[in-house]
Amino acid sequence: MKLWKSPFFDNALNQFLSTAEVMNLDPNIVERLRQPARALVVSVPVRMDDGGVRSYCGFRVQHSDTLGPCKGGIRYHPDVTLGDAAALAMLMTWKCALMGLPLGGAKGGLQVDPTMLSRAELQRATRRFTIELINMIGPDRDIPAPDLGVNEQVMAWIMDTYSKQVGATRPGVVTGKPITVGGSLYRHEATGRGVVFAVQKAAAVTGMSLGEGTTFALQGFGNVGAIAAKAMAELGCRCIAVTTSRGGVLDRNGFKLESLYACYKEHGCLTPEVTGGDSITNKDLLALDCDVLILAAQANQITGENASQVQCRILAEGANGPVTREADPVLVDKGIFVIPDILANAGGVTVSYFEWVQDLQHFFWDMDEIELRLKKMLSRTFDETLALARKYAVSLRTAALMKGIGRVAQAMLLRGLYP
Repeated sequence: MKLWKSPFFDNALNQFLSTAEVMNLDPNIVERLRQPARALVVSVPVRMDDGGVRSYCGFRVQHSDTLGPCKGGIRYHPDVTLGDAAALAMLMTWKCALMGLPLGGAKGGLQVDPTMLSRAELQRATRRFTIELINMIGPDRDIPAPDLGVNEQVMAWIMDTYSKQVGATRPGVVTGKPITVGGSLYRHEATGRGVVFAVQKAAAVTGMSLGEGTTFALQGFGNVGAIAAKAMAELGCRCIAVTTSRGGVLDRNGFKLESLYACYKEHGCLTPEVTGGDSITNKDLLALDCDVLILAAQANQITGENASQVQCRILAEGANGPVTREADPVLVDKGIFVIPDILANAGGVTVSYFEWVQDLQHFFWDMDEIELRLKKMLSRTFDETLALARKYAVSLRTAALMKGIGRVAQAMLLRGLYP
């Protein structure tokens, strides 16, 4: 286990083990699922624009392929670790199973700051990284997707490199691509809008009316956070605070989101000097009195130390693992309706699955069909998970994990152990 050692992996593992205990899961299944099935660590040498060569560490972790090919993002960040990738791969296994997708969980990373590379250097790094992973990925093996520090252009380079190696265009090797080369409509919006759809379901359960009087606060203003904010505003809700890694702003009267988008695009930060309002720290945002708190940034934000300060009515986990295991019971005792990450942000992997299916069929759906299919799957999964939580008197997170883990365990028992 020391190989995967990280706070994030420890949290994911402990969640699994505690849920397995509640389920009375077969100990042999627990032993097989407590760590990833395989991992590859590679050195990625890159020719820089000045003629020199720099090497970066890269890796791909596959947690389980019991239900189908592995699925998960690739992250470009100097601080990404093998342990973090293992944790995210495990969470992806449960998420895919929870949604009923024929996919397993994976995650990858390259320890590089993409903002410090030129476009040519980024392309060379991506293509070399793809070559190093070539025997591990594929439309029927492992389908990467964009994550932190990675965009659709990077996915296009991976797809092109893989296709050149196998001698035929294979758009299904990755998801999150540009539309022109086999990407799917609605993929860009899917995670953020899926978060808000889950908030709507939670509001209906708790008797909250989402509208003009509803306030929400947001941690993270990237793709997921910005789109979630837009979707909340379309419901008439008022955004009173946003924090990013480079500052945060607060206005009890609510911000005009168009102004926030423009400021963030121009300055790369949100501060009172460019947006108006007051300054707010990430610590204070988590303790802000609001109706809905959307966490769309990093893991381990709400812990056993600060959970008692959280004051929202609904907490939606747009990011992976933003609430630690120690914080969960505190939030439940406070009566906060927590929508766990593997349910709240499952819209992204679901539409990624749609993209993969469309690529394999060479037949593409329109926006309305994709949105309808997504909402139908999210609604069904939410209702089934809530029913399970009520049946066994457990939290929604525990119920979601029970459902996802249970499907993987059942498949493992049916398939058996080879040899």
